[in-house]
Amino acid sequence: MTQLPLQAVLFDMDGTLVDTERLWWEAVQQVADRTLTEADQPAVLGRPVEHTAAWLAAATGAPAADLAARLHREFADRVRTGIVPRPGALSLLRALAREGVPTALVTASPRAIADTVLDALGRDLFAVSVTADDTEHTKPAPDPYLAACRALGVDPAACVAVEDTQTGVSSAEAAGCAVLAVPSLAPIEPAPGRTVLAGLEGVTPATLRSLLPYGLRVMTWNLWYGGTKVHDHRAKQLKAITETDVDVVGLQETYGTAAGELADALGWHHHRAGENLGIISRHPITARLGDPDVGFYGAAGVRIAIDGAREVDVWTAHLDYTPYGPYEATFDGLAADGLIAHEEVRLGQLRDILSRIDDTVPVVLVGDFNSPSHLDWPTVAWPVTRAAEEAGLRDSYREAHPDPVREPGHTWSPVHAEHEDGSGRTEPQDRIDFVLHRGLRVLDSRTYVSGRPRPWPDVADNDWPSDHSAVITTFSLGSEAGPV
Repeated sequence: MTQLPLQAVLFDMDGTLVDTERLWWEAVQQVADRTLTEADQPAVLGRPVEHTAAWLAAATGAPAADLAARLHREFADRVRTGIVPRPGALSLLRALAREGVPTALVTASPRAIADTVLDALGRDLFAVSVTADDTEHTKPAPDPYLAACRALGVDPAACVAVEDTQTGVSSAEAAGCAVLAVPSLAPIEPAPGRTVLAGLEGVTPATLRSLLPYGLRVMTWNLWYGGTKVHDHRAKQLKAITETDVDVVGLQETYGTAAGELADALGWHHHRAGENLGIISRHPITARLGDPDVGFYGAAGVRIAIDGAREVDVWTAHLDYTPYGPYEATFDGLAADGLIAHEEVRLGQLRDILSRIDDTVPVVLVGDFNSPSHLDWPTVAWPVTRAAEEAGLRDSYREAHPDPVREPGHTWSPVHAEHEDGSGRTEPQDRIDFVLHRGLRVLDSRTYVSGRPRPWPDVADNDWPSDHSAVITTFSLGSEAGPV
């Protein structure tokens, strides 16, 4: 278990870096021509001009466009003459700059206001700025924070957002960021993944790093005849495992000895089941689950202890490869009903596995299912993955990448571009290796192949010693930094 590295810090502007929430409040009072109360806060704090203008229009009957223009003028005049950085803001920004941590300004204010503040604070302190003018939806929608992360090329899960309003906190959390809340005018309650402090004084880059979640990185990997099709396969397997910094690997096609040999070389724990399945883990294995003498197809599991407190069950599965649905669909033209009917062997194997899984602890089920996903094929309700979903298991890759067209996530096959029967037919590419889970939160999931594998049969010198892509999912185990 490792803590995610801090990739970027994303700052709200009004009330967080500069004391403009007070100025905005005064501007709204001026336009409303009355004293605002606590009951008005949800319509004012952290809201874009257009939202507050619409709220005022509903109350006064004045045109929203006219009210928005007046709000812009009143607020801009106050910002130009009364902008004051919040205590600790500039020192934190400068410390992040010294350490090379990218920062972004993410605000629901319009570009004109943001530019005034950027000039006052120093544009060089921000790599990116996102304003209300830059996204279709602004806070509390996640769009502004997601746009900032895309512009920076960072993972939201490895970013800390600094906010002063519940509206902004909701936006950042919906985008998947850890949050430091520094309330300005209205209180904010602590919550998992959210730390609340009185202000930015004394906050350092180290403080922000401590807020990031700890991750459990789980890999599924079919080793392909134990890796023996590739020269120096064991060293290449070890290289892939260490370079990806995974914590647990569910293995298939181990050739019996792979789990033990890899674990011994890494100084890890392992479980071998039969001649085909194994699990290796940097965390202690406290229980071995399933049949230790399982056949070539089936599943094996372990319970791992993390920090001596948290437990997670991890299962690895290998389901029968024949008949193979993508071949029947592509080469034989078999219709959906026939494809589904031919999944009965794999479906029976999966149901047996599901019956063995304990539902009282978080669980990860990985493996080579030799079956596509119903989440990827709109015309075929593949029953194996549907059965897993109906049992409460979620597909981590599709959680991280919901669009199968943009992110197909193919795992079969990085070395088979053509069908190996010599016919010259194109090999169907599909996603048949999965990391499923129940009771955990996905931070990231991706396929992994090292180097540029040469196609079959010229694979002996490949850096990647498999005919499958691996899948690596990072799950959140929370942060050791508790809310204050």
